[in-house]
Amino acid sequence: MSRRLPQIHGITEETIGPFQQEQLDLEFSNGERRHFQRLVSRGHGAVVVVPMLDDETVLLVREYAAGLHRYELGLVKGRIDAGETPLQAADRELKEEAGYGARQLDTLRALTLAPTYMSHQSWLVLARDLYPERLPGDEPEELEVVPWKLAELDQLMLREDFSEGRSLAALFIAREWLGRGA
Repeated sequence: MSRRLPQIHGITEETIGPFQQEQLDLEFSNGERRHFQRLVSRGHGAVVVVPMLDDETVLLVREYAAGLHRYELGLVKGRIDAGETPLQAADRELKEEAGYGARQLDTLRALTLAPTYMSHQSWLVLARDLYPERLPGDEPEELEVVPWKLAELDQLMLREDFSEGRSLAALFIAREWLGRGA
């Protein structure tokens, strides 16, 4: 079913760190009026990189996760800087966080975090044909690089220290994409 988007009668804005918080005065097609809040990213988005060491092995990184105050396994990820494409950002982040560059990069799709109240998007990038190259990054310590077999994704998804939704979704998407011979 296709619905007409709600009419926006007004937007109130407030800056909160890297986000713009907006309060929307909305009217839905049935005449109901509501106020919704959303966070609008002021950046250029982010990348989540699935670096394939070989046809069967993905490289994960272990880094400090301040939100949970623990070390967390996940994929290489980071923001897209001004003037960068998602592919350029993915290659840069891969070099900074894992110490590898990629000769082949493919954008698989965009992922959202919480689209009901956030505009933020992360581009899922598959990186293959890796070669060693390290760039200085913004991490306070060198990240541990952990090779993981895609065939053991069922074990990874149940680990307590692998909980980030983008990383989990990205691995399943990449595994399916690779399984189709792309």
